[in-house]
Formats: sequence, C-alpha cells, structure tokens
Amino acid sequence: MENHSFFEFIGANLQQFLSYTGFANVTPGHLIMICFGLAFIYLAIAKKYEPMLLLPIGFGILVGNIPFVPGLQIGVYEDGSVMNYLYFGVLKGVYPPLIFLGIGAMTDFSALISNPKLMLIGAAAQLGIFGAYIAALALGFTAAEAGAIGIIGGADGPTAIFLSSKLAPDLMGAIAIAAYSYMALVPVIQPPIMKLLTTKKERVIRMKPPRQVSQREKVLFPIIGMLLTCFLVPSGLPLLGMLFFGNLLKESGVTKRLANTASGPLIDIVTILIGLTVGASTQATTFLTWKSLGIFGLGAASFVVATFGGVLFVKFFNLFLKEGNKINPLIGNAGVSAVPDSARVSQEVGIKYDKTNYLLMHAMGPNVAGVIGSAVAAGILLGFLGS
Repeated sequence: MENHSFFEFIGANLQQFLSYTGFANVTPGHLIMICFGLAFIYLAIAKKYEPMLLLPIGFGILVGNIPFVPGLQIGVYEDGSVMNYLYFGVLKGVYPPLIFLGIGAMTDFSALISNPKLMLIGAAAQLGIFGAYIAALALGFTAAEAGAIGIIGGADGPTAIFLSSKLAPDLMGAIAIAAYSYMALVPVIQPPIMKLLTTKKERVIRMKPPRQVSQREKVLFPIIGMLLTCFLVPSGLPLLGMLFFGNLLKESGVTKRLANTASGPLIDIVTILIGLTVGASTQATTFLTWKSLGIFGLGAASFVVATFGGVLFVKFFNLFLKEGNKINPLIGNAGVSAVPDSARVSQEVGIKYDKTNYLLMHAMGPNVAGVIGSAVAAGILLGFLGS
C-alpha cells in the first residue's frame, strides 16, 4: 500500500513537472521565432553582419521564445521578472539616449564641419521616414503607429526604439527588430540601388580633400548644434542632447576619461542590454501578427526610399555645382544613419570603379548628418503625434 502511494506521488509530481517544461508548452510560433533567432546568430557569426547587434538580439529571441507557463515571473512581459526589469530601459526609452551618448563620444564630425553642404544629403535621406509614414497611414495604422514605423527608414535602431516607446509601445518589438535587421543588411540592400541610379562617369567623380578643421570648430560644433536643433525640435532633446554632449566630451580634450567610458564600457553594456531585451520582447504570442509582417514590409520599403532619396539628391545637387566641385553620388546612400556601415558601403562600391578614389571620409559627412537628421525627424514626429 505504501509503495502504491509512493508511485502515485511520483507519477502525479512527474506529470506536474512535465506540464511546466517547454516541450509541453511549445507552439509552432515559438519554433518559428527560434529559427529567426538562430538565423540572426548565423548572420552575426558566419557573415559578420553587425555582430555587436545581431548576436545579442538573436540570442534574446531564443530567450524570449522558451515556452513557459504564465505566472512564473520569468517572461519579459511579466511584472516582477528579471527580464521585465531589464526591459524597463527599453520600454521607458532609457537606453537609446545612452547609446547616443556613446555614439557622440566616438564620432568625428570633422567631415561634416569641413563641408556643411553634405548635411543636405543627410536630410534628403530622411525621405524614407516620411514616405513610410504616409504608406503606413494608407494601410490602416494609426497616426502614432505610422510615425513609429516610419522612423525605420532612418536605419537608426536606438531612435526607432525611443520613438516607438513613446508612440506605439505595443509595436516596439517588431519595429526594433526591423530597424536593426535593415541596419545589419546595409551592405546587401544598398549597393544594387547605388549602381542602378548612377552612371560609370558619376561613380568615378573625385571630390576635393576635406579641409583641416580646427580644434575650436570641433568644440563649438556640439554646443551650437545642440542649441540649434533642440530649439527647433525640443522633443528631440533626449537623443540630440546626449549625442552632442558625448561629442563635446570627446572634443573638449579635458574629459578623456569620461569620453572613453561613454564610447567604450557604457555603450557596450547598454548595447548588450538593449539587444538582449529587444530580442526577448519578440515572444511568439505577441510578435507573430499581421501587423508585424506589415512593419517589416514598410521598413524595407522606407529603407530603399531613403537610399534612393540620398543618391538622387546628390545627382540633382550636382546640376548646380561647377565642374571640380561636384559630389560623387555614391556617398548619397550614407545619408541614412547606420554609422559607419553605410559610409563604408560608399567606399567599397566606389573603389570597384576607381581603386585610388577614397570616398570614406567624404561619406562620413552625410553619415553623421543622418544621425542628426533621424533624431530631428523623430523629434518632429513626437512633437506632432505624442500625446
């Protein structure tokens, strides 16, 4: 009798244990998302596509799609769970300004300061943001959702997270994954568009070397830049203020330790946290929806439009420039704010047609302008659409 009761006890508890395992709670959606996570990890390791971003996000997707019984306080959306506390920095828009602080501390704005007209290319590339906004409205998204989706066209993950946390928190996972995915695929998406829109003659245009920028100019730029952009778009202050503050730490020459911390350990820690938690937010139960698929489609379209806008604007601008002062249209793609990958693409495509024509430093001008431009665009959308 005692043995019988013992085996009943073991059987009942074993059954309860099995009911809590991932094998008992798995759904086809979980398996699909796990495959996505593995694909991200493969692209990061085997193809070296933005490994600093795709590896944490890919592993986060695996973490977020381990099936579990609700109520155990382990999921990213469950109050009181560790993952929920880490996700707080995404949900409340804490991490993106810290990323911008690090970006500012590691960015050299000399190319833009030496040739300010390159800022217009960065502005033109933001066409994708507003094009996607209009398309999203046409597809039935609300104005706030459309604004959050449109920012994907800026190819700026932190900005996309910041804006979606304010305008469309429910769509943040899909928007963030789309933004980071297209950032990682810059070397794949942009070259065919650049070749399609330019002629062989345009691809070998040589630009004058950037002039030497003084230390005073480098120090004044972040101060003046912050005042001008934030007076124009106060709602962009969390991003723009931190971007220019980080750059001032770098260029002032008196806060080297702070600049090194911001551009090194701090941005690395925040990148780990933001990648892991954004990936974990893609739980199949909340992520696999028609809206998510629509976001990926609109994101791809906005990114293509942004690249078109940057390259075509240079071609148009060249109509008004004298021979010898023309801009190589291959740097037009760098107007999106995927720093420094889109600038590197300009260099790699250009060097195929002229091995001695180095476009990287020229492309960094519109590239860093794109960072500023996407933050300004986010501020404009937040100002108009934020409640």
